[in-house]
Amino acid sequence: MRSGHRLGQLLGHRLGWRFGWLWGAYGTSALGTWLAFGAFPLIAVQVLHAGPAEVAALSAAGAAVGAVVAVPLGPWVEFRRKRPVLIGMDLVRCAALLTIPAAFALGVLSFVQLLLVSVVVAAADITFRAASGAYLKTLLSAEDLLVANARFESTTWTTTIVGPPLGGALTGLLGPVATVVADAVSYLLSALGLRAMGRHEPPPEAREAMHMRAGDLLDGWRFILSDVTLRPLFFHTALFNGLVMAAQPLLAVLMLGRLGFAPWQYGLAFAAPAVGGLLGSRLARPLVTRFGQHQVLVAAGTLRAIWPIGLAFLGPGTGGLLLVMGTELGLILCCGIFNPVCATYRLQRTATDRAARTLSAWAVTTKVSTALLTAVWGVLGGLLGPRTAIGLAGVLLLATPLLLPRRAEAPLPEPQSTPSRA
Repeated sequence: MRSGHRLGQLLGHRLGWRFGWLWGAYGTSALGTWLAFGAFPLIAVQVLHAGPAEVAALSAAGAAVGAVVAVPLGPWVEFRRKRPVLIGMDLVRCAALLTIPAAFALGVLSFVQLLLVSVVVAAADITFRAASGAYLKTLLSAEDLLVANARFESTTWTTTIVGPPLGGALTGLLGPVATVVADAVSYLLSALGLRAMGRHEPPPEAREAMHMRAGDLLDGWRFILSDVTLRPLFFHTALFNGLVMAAQPLLAVLMLGRLGFAPWQYGLAFAAPAVGGLLGSRLARPLVTRFGQHQVLVAAGTLRAIWPIGLAFLGPGTGGLLLVMGTELGLILCCGIFNPVCATYRLQRTATDRAARTLSAWAVTTKVSTALLTAVWGVLGGLLGPRTAIGLAGVLLLATPLLLPRRAEAPLPEPQSTPSRA
């Protein structure tokens, strides 16, 4: 009987068929995203002949402006059924992306259009993530959230491994716009999968409450900053993610420029270690069961901060390539454990009726801080050199565990009944 129960868990039966559709939709859109990884900069360079400053602006400004646009959408999502919002955001991203191949075919594609599409997609991404987290709380019971988040994490790293090589092959065969079409189609398929889940979602709060509270754009941040454990975790994740991402462009400059690594070596250095994310996501639940949620959160959050400093010692040749792969493997393994535990902890500490606002505020802050730190580190890289700037980011990352919550707090009680898993 016990072995049958475990088999059911492995096959995904335990979380129900509705979660299966949600998981499938997530995996489809994630694969499309990674197929199109780097497509916008590639189109900007190869089709529009953009320079380095324009490409950097496309990446940083698109994400930052998209985050600002998403700010009022958090309260708007809170008092609406989440499944239609998820479907709508998928269709918005699909439509926005399809304007690029259409404009390319007509010969009118411009850099401004790329920038506008990146803003729309970034805002829709944040809104989708906020709505999906809130929806997950209504779909599953609290004890199943870690299982679900671990599966999402595993899917993320699987598509990270598979997507870029397939996207590169597709680009080589059909040109740089082909992966944008594939990404748009993935969002359409995701919307169809979400629609297949059926209408089972509980109704949102009364319309009167929506009018009174939806205008409070800062409520998500107020809730995070007032919570004794979410507050340090919020600052930790924003700073950690921002510093890690800020060093990536400088690492590309160092590897592909001064150290003379081939593009395929650069791609391999980051694709192969993604296996660590798969392993980490598999380990998350057993580790929490054995050691406890808070202990795993702090341990994984601390261990992942020690790896990036090694990139400052990168050298040429096979030894340098192995150093990058080993460093990234350790970093991604720890992130694979930390991310689903953090996502679950955050959901458990957030009431269902404010989950969308809280998750939206979290995602907006992460996007903006990453864009700002990336810009700052670009300047530091020009002044100090890429290696010194990478090392500085690594040193600051060593301090980020100090922001992790030092004590465990119980999940907030939910006023609603246990969600159905039919």
